[in-house]
This record gives sequence, C-alpha cells and structure tokens, in this order.
Amino acid sequence: MNQDQYDFVAIGDTATDAFIRIKDAALHCNINHEQCEICFRFGDKVPYEDVIAVPAVGNSANAAVAATRLGLKSALVSNLGGDYFGKECLDALAKEKVTTDFIKIHQDQKTNYHYVLWYEDDRTILIKHEEYPYSLPDIGVPRWVYFSSLGGNSEEFHAIVTQYLYNHPEIKLAFQPGTFQMKMGRKTLAKTYERTEVFICNKEESQRILETNETDIKTLLKMMRDVGPRIAVITDGVKGAYADDGGAAYFMPPYPDPKPPFERTGAGDAFSSTFVAGMALGLSVTEALSWAPINSMSVVQYIGAREGLLRREQLKNYLNQAPENYRPSKI
Repeated sequence: MNQDQYDFVAIGDTATDAFIRIKDAALHCNINHEQCEICFRFGDKVPYEDVIAVPAVGNSANAAVAATRLGLKSALVSNLGGDYFGKECLDALAKEKVTTDFIKIHQDQKTNYHYVLWYEDDRTILIKHEEYPYSLPDIGVPRWVYFSSLGGNSEEFHAIVTQYLYNHPEIKLAFQPGTFQMKMGRKTLAKTYERTEVFICNKEESQRILETNETDIKTLLKMMRDVGPRIAVITDGVKGAYADDGGAAYFMPPYPDPKPPFERTGAGDAFSSTFVAGMALGLSVTEALSWAPINSMSVVQYIGAREGLLRREQLKNYLNQAPENYRPSKI
C-alpha cells in the first residue's frame, strides 16, 4: 500500500487494558450525582470477580480499528515496548488489518499497561504512559489524521505533528484530546486547535479545556469553535451529543440500548472515531452524527473498547431499524 493511499492515520499511545471486575465496593456521589468516588476498605484484602486483558487499545488504536471496520484504509502511528505485551498489541492490530508500519518498537521499554476497575457497568482507569521518545514517521499525505492521547512528555511532538499538518494543508485533522493533552492547556496547543477540522470531547472536558463553568452546550460549542476547530462536537453521556459546523448546531439523541450496558469503556472513542470515519467516507455532519451513537451503543454491550465496533453493513442495519425520533435536530 502506498503512503498516499491511506484514508485515515491515527496518532497516539497504545496500551493493554486489564479489566478487574469488582463487586465489593461502594459508590459515593454528590447530591447531583455528578462527582462520584469508588470506595474500598483501606488496608484490607478486597476480592475481585475476574481479570480480562484486552491488548492494543487507547483512543487512537480504537479509532484505527473502528475506521478499518467501516471500510477505510487505516494505519496507526504509535510506540510499543519490546516485551510480550507489545507483540500482543501488534498481533491484535494486524488481525484487525490496521497497518502497523508506523509503530516503533522500543526494545528496552515497557508497553503501556492500564488497570481498569470495572464496577457495575462503568469503570475507573489507572493509567501510566511510558515516556517514549516520540518521533513522526513519514506518513505521506493521508486524507485524515486522527490525533489523540499521548504521554506528558509529548509537547515537542505535538509541535512536530502540527507543523507537518500545516505543511500539508490537504490533510484534514480530527483532534480528540487525551488526559495529558488537556493538562497542556489550549494555549500551549493553540496551533493544533487552529489546524483542527473536527474537534471532539465530552461536556466536562470542554469546560476543563475552556476553563469555564458554562453549562449551556450551544454556548460551549461556539466557544470551542472560537478556539479554532471548524467543526466542534461535544458528547454528554446518556443525554446525547451535539455538533456545530459553523452554519448550525445540532442535537443527536443516543441510540436505544437493546439491553442494559455491560461495560462502558470505549463508548466515547467509538462515538468520536465513527463520526470522523463517517466524514472521511463523505457523510455530512448530520449523517455522521447519526452513525456515531450506534457504535457507542454496540461497544458497551461487550468488554473493552474494540470487540463491539461494527462493520459498515452492521451499522447501516441498525440505522435502518432506528426509531422515528432517532435523528439530529437543530438547536
């Protein structure tokens, strides 16, 4: 495959997620049930139900798999350690037909390994990003670059990627910031935000990035677009999602769950990557907005962020069976 044939190149860290299913815990929330804490007995032995390891995940790895399953020619730019877990990640990506030519193996380092505390249908993730020496391989001129979660030592790498994108204006950038990218602040990453075609985050993340207590989604969308992105998308959990393309703002309800969610890891990644993949496939903003919640609905029926990702025909079948009120509306 020639470099210029890629539809979708995802850039970001890759990890193995170890899901530790627990029942002997308690959830403590504030009066609005918005800020919650999971609690264990301190200094005790806490039993767990099971452990299930899922290799080759992370915002960008998940996006590359989602795009491939939807029919795009996709590749991943990432870093892995020279250990067993790194090989396991490579094998998982190859099985998904995601091109791994741009993944660098660091023989003397570990592969990122995260612990997911799975309680009821939600999760709390213990993360650690290994400090890889980031570098950008020659990715050619893909139609879309999907840029997401990286380690805290990646500030210089962001400048390199952003400059590459400015040097190739024909490439469209989708930006889904991870934990450390949000900590860097929008001023540090100002050029990245300005170069962004599609920006996606959840409501709480938008408030953190914009340093505001504003709660009105339509206002947050406009504020986000004022930072630079041409299209801003903000998700709000089970309430639905919103998008603003500069011409109009839209609300999209969630796709009805066929049964209660089993495990919620990857729901946001599924939404974000499906929206961008839809745009890469030539859909309008409202069409992409109607695709994205379907993959989120599917992912939460399985363990981990990858298994439930749909292929295009499967997704279209759900769309054809959608209830009458499942459609975007202007706000």
